[in-house]
Amino acid sequence: MMSTDIFDIPMELLARIEAAHNILCISHVNADGDAYGSVLGMMWMLRGLGKRACAAMPDPVLPDFSFLPGAGEIVGPDGTADDYDLIIGLDMSSADRMGDVYDAERFANIPLVVIDHHITNTHFGVVNWVEPRCAATAQMLVILNDRLGIETDAHLAECLLTGIVTDTLCFRTSNTTPEVLESAMCMQRAGAHLAEIVRRTLNRMPFSTLRLWSAVLAGAHLDQGVTWVTVSREQLGQAGHEGDDSRLSSILSSVNEADMSAIFTEKLGANGRPAVECSFRAKPGFNVGELAFQLGGGGHAPASGCTLAGSLAEVVGRIVPMLIAERRRQVETCRPAF
Repeated sequence: MMSTDIFDIPMELLARIEAAHNILCISHVNADGDAYGSVLGMMWMLRGLGKRACAAMPDPVLPDFSFLPGAGEIVGPDGTADDYDLIIGLDMSSADRMGDVYDAERFANIPLVVIDHHITNTHFGVVNWVEPRCAATAQMLVILNDRLGIETDAHLAECLLTGIVTDTLCFRTSNTTPEVLESAMCMQRAGAHLAEIVRRTLNRMPFSTLRLWSAVLAGAHLDQGVTWVTVSREQLGQAGHEGDDSRLSSILSSVNEADMSAIFTEKLGANGRPAVECSFRAKPGFNVGELAFQLGGGGHAPASGCTLAGSLAEVVGRIVPMLIAERRRQVETCRPAF
């Protein structure tokens, strides 16, 4: 048994899970390892309780995570049904992160509950279990699984350990607490393979990623403790790249002279107009979560992001000075202790 008493799970969440029979589990757009691990882990947990459970994502499954047990069962917006009696939103701070897979009109009468670890969560469910002390939503599910008394099989363990490993960069982030390590050990004992998860998620990349990085990093900038790069749609197309760039964020955040970093990726918005996805990182003691929240996004102190309308030049010209000013403010008013 784990020491999970420090985490309070809402009794109403437990009651709604117990009462439901047909449950839809959803995670966010531009999914990462915690999103996949959580949505599939929740699916296996619910099936362990004898319930019908479906995992859904707004985007096609990334090849990097196709090894996860149940990944082939994940459905998109066109694969959901109408007869769910509960929807569980996992690892996202706001409803818009569910993308097209959540049809607000069709699901209007189905209760939505939220399980998330982002401090910027907007509490958009009828029940919200938000626990920023956890390093990953998958860690929260380890705690929930323990509280529900479900036997942890290898399928479930593999999914949840993947979420923990990827969100902590294999236990290297500042929020890797003893409780995180305890959860990971429990999943290993249940049959999850740590070395294989690391090999498949953190220690490999397609050649298209290498091509993209070579183009992007050639244009890296550093100014007053902030480093950043831009990624154009043309560069993405030329490299043939698709997938998340969390490892590129890690490279930028390791720069000695920088306390904050950003990746600005050119996108097309839902209306077909130019937009930019902003991914922020901060070294221990600094906070980029508040800035992302002010800009309509979310995340944590060390890692956050948002999507803004405008061209690359417009967004970079607006946001970089804000990052520099925020970094200066934090140095002057809350000088971090290292």
